[in-house]
Amino acid sequence: MPELNLTSAPANLRHGSNIGQPLTRRDGILKVKGQATYAADNHPPGMLFAVMAVSSISRGRVASLDVTAAKRHPGVVDVMTSDHKPPLAVDPEIKTNPFVFRMEVLQSDEVRYANQPIAVVIAETLEAATEGAVLLAPRYETLPALVGLDAGKSFVPPVVGVGNPTENRHGDVEAGLASAEKQIDATYETPPQYHNAMEPHAIVASWDGDNLSVDMPTQGLMLSLGRIAELFGIAPDKIHIRSPFLGGGFGSKGFLAGPQTLGIMAAKLVGRPVKLVLRREQMYGPVGHRAPTRQRLRIGADGEGRLTALDHHARTVSSTFDDFYEPAADASHTLYASLAIRTSHDAVRVNTGTPLFMRAPGEATGSIALESAIDEMAWACGIDPLAFRLRNYAEVEPITGKPFSSKALRACYEQGAARFGWAKRSLQPRQMRDDAGHLVGWGMGTATFPALMFQAEARAAIRRDGTGAMEIGAHDMGQGAWTALAQIAADGLGLDIDHVEFKAGTSDLPDAGIAGGSAHTATAGAAIHSAGAAVIAKLADLATNDERSPLFGAGNAGVVARDGKLFRRDDESRGESYAEILARAGVAEVEARGTGAPNPAAMEEYAMHAHGAVFAEVKVDPELGQVRVTRMVGAFAAGRIVNPHLVKSQLFGGMIWGMSFALHEEAITDRRSGRIMNANLGEYHIPVNADVPPLDVITVEEHDPHVNALGIKGVGEIGITGSAGAVANAVWHATGVRVRRFPIRIEQLLTQS
Repeated sequence: MPELNLTSAPANLRHGSNIGQPLTRRDGILKVKGQATYAADNHPPGMLFAVMAVSSISRGRVASLDVTAAKRHPGVVDVMTSDHKPPLAVDPEIKTNPFVFRMEVLQSDEVRYANQPIAVVIAETLEAATEGAVLLAPRYETLPALVGLDAGKSFVPPVVGVGNPTENRHGDVEAGLASAEKQIDATYETPPQYHNAMEPHAIVASWDGDNLSVDMPTQGLMLSLGRIAELFGIAPDKIHIRSPFLGGGFGSKGFLAGPQTLGIMAAKLVGRPVKLVLRREQMYGPVGHRAPTRQRLRIGADGEGRLTALDHHARTVSSTFDDFYEPAADASHTLYASLAIRTSHDAVRVNTGTPLFMRAPGEATGSIALESAIDEMAWACGIDPLAFRLRNYAEVEPITGKPFSSKALRACYEQGAARFGWAKRSLQPRQMRDDAGHLVGWGMGTATFPALMFQAEARAAIRRDGTGAMEIGAHDMGQGAWTALAQIAADGLGLDIDHVEFKAGTSDLPDAGIAGGSAHTATAGAAIHSAGAAVIAKLADLATNDERSPLFGAGNAGVVARDGKLFRRDDESRGESYAEILARAGVAEVEARGTGAPNPAAMEEYAMHAHGAVFAEVKVDPELGQVRVTRMVGAFAAGRIVNPHLVKSQLFGGMIWGMSFALHEEAITDRRSGRIMNANLGEYHIPVNADVPPLDVITVEEHDPHVNALGIKGVGEIGITGSAGAVANAVWHATGVRVRRFPIRIEQLLTQS
């Protein structure tokens, strides 16, 4: 495993603030050279390979497995089944907190969804394990599958998302609809979608007595460590998790998954290290997905095009054995001013793996419906879609009445529209064509995502040679955390980034919280910033209390740290280097810890969100119905930007995913069997390079003194929320056909045109 204490930096930064610089990735060289070690790259001595056998039915029980045939294979070491497995310390069906989800780890012969693990074959080679899994030849007793949004009687879940109320309301919606001069009543459907990270879930597990060493991709080191300790009945300090790099997570790797638990169990069973890696098709089931939704929006407006009521109801699904409900209707809480708003949810249970968090959970599904409905309302009122949104601009958060901690959405609208050329858009649909005769459509969507923060801790040190160190159990999912967090660390320590050793990605480092909810940079960054300030304060104490120092008597608040030195605030000609201070004190290093956490008082007083506006152009073949997105412009305001280069990359990714949501992604389920019919990247469509148009991102300046000490908001998910609606609205503008079931398909355009 290569050294992961990243210290070198590009030559494009040597002086001044590290935050705000467009540095290239500090881990880029490792990745280009193939030296970035992902979980499945580890091969400890004596390692065996494990392969899951998974169910080909979605409801019933496993009647038999030919374990004898599998064990007869010369390379097979053992077969783990519900009757032959190491015991767990607690029942995996017991939910001990809201971030624990039930998992299938061979606790019985019951089958609850297709692709559920039903056995694990452990062998000397991957080929032998794969062949042994085939030799199991399972037989089933099958029951009728529960499939789709109409699978059974609906119910109102106790909460949606994680602890969100099922229903929220402000004002009298029915009265607002009754008084409206214009109304729409439209229903939109979104399909099941699967994360499909480039790196599948994997684990390499090694036991040494009661000590466990694990290599696995995880977005939550300490959450995974705590769950492993709970399941296996061992102390957390006996577990060491390494997770320096992830090949994408998007929410699916936020929690310990059943297959990863099976890998640990397999290693326990055979007494040797075991590697288990999911095949692509096995990602469709036991590791979460985005649930389908059916959303009804009723909107009313007065004669001037101002909203009188917005009623957003969403139906979703969960598994038959656990509870996670996509909070789709909650997207309508924050964007548009209305005299009355109501959001509500209901659900049905189906034979599926439990849906979980998937990039912009709730906001992605809800915003494509909301933004489509807002466009429909604008058309009903005869108003340009941008003008309609500005007419209903929310100066305070509509559902709560709280002021925003900051909101530069007007600037996003203005700058995005100007760059796109929105003023030239025709109001009527189907009026614009290119030279080849293709129908041209322009659409827009508003983007928003909450500015979240979690709990984190970091450790900082300044050494006698004048260099610094920062340690935090942070996660890099490919978004550039190794770089952005190192920039914050260098800034907090008053050092150039190439003089800071940055350690992250293992469970023996301070807890960085979960890398999710677009909160990782704010959360881990706040802890890093706090740790830097604390260690500088200790260093200042050494200097200002030392009569030999030019800083003597200045007091802690009377010095400033910059470029590896402390200076007097009142006379910057008086100062000395970190190395001089520590050498004179005879101290090898000073160290301190810092924490990051949300501010409850600020959260109570302010609504905290990032905002944006996305504009899209599509071209549609009028005879074939083929849709191509030809350009997109996004303008986003997300507080302080740590690294513009990485931020634009994240926003590009979100915009591409939004386009994919509108036009490509859909898991197709056989309604008879409950099996997913396109569980592969050949038939589950995602955009390839040829599908992606020229993208233009504007980052709008925004200062937020309330959201956290650094003024940082997340950008990982907001790009989806406006983009999907922008593409959908552009297709309507091109064709005059309003498609309300996503993704938009050729046949929908041809049959309605």
